Amino acid sequence: MKVLFSRRFVTVSCIGFAVIILVLRRTMSELEPASRLHFEIKSTWNNFSIDHPSIHLTLSSDVNHGMVIEVNAPFFNDPPNPGGQPGLPFQGLWEYEVVEAFFLNDKNQYLEAEFCPHGQHLVILLNGFRKPFKDMLNLTYNAVIHGNTWKGKAVIPWDYFPHGITRFNAYAIHGSATWRVYEALYPVSKEKFSSPDFHRLEYFKKVDFKRIFPKTYQADQVSSLWKDIA
Repeated sequence: MKVLFSRRFVTVSCIGFAVIILVLRRTMSELEPASRLHFEIKSTWNNFSIDHPSIHLTLSSDVNHGMVIEVNAPFFNDPPNPGGQPGLPFQGLWEYEVVEAFFLNDKNQYLEAEFCPHGQHLVILLNGFRKPFKDMLNLTYNAVIHGNTWKGKAVIPWDYFPHGITRFNAYAIHGSATWRVYEALYPVSKEKFSSPDFHRLEYFKKVDFKRIFPKTYQADQVSSLWKDIA
């Protein structure tokens, strides 16, 4: 009887311990980001193949600070360095070599983020098609150039995003004058337009951003930046 009791005690103890481990794992998963999203730009703005290595973007979550965007792209150095201080906003950055990411909700409110291989960045908030109301926002961003490639990493605060983002697009620009090249993650139809426009919101595609938003982030709360216009 003592042996039988001991075996039962050990069995119950093991089951209880296993339950505790499962609960802890579930709790940790609710506090940590669930996954990363990967995107690859490999076509021009009007859906032709590019003639160089593709541009890679990865989105993930920093629970306490914001969305992490990592860029891995070829480096053309054309146009050259804009001249602004690395790590700070730079107005008109779209005129230089950049990678851009757009985050849109169903009210056509969106965030535009631009990243330069030389370390400058630009964040613009728009309330409707081409209707910016705030820009030159600060964020943590650094970039490193390695030969003919560059990598950048930024953290965009959660408060910068409009409520309920559901759609996404990304772009890359390099070259000068008539050699200026515009590329898109989700391009427009071939020969439908004569010139590029990164604000054609109808070509943005749905993305399940809840996969990378931390469980502790209250997505139904409007940030102070958007409260007066939401």
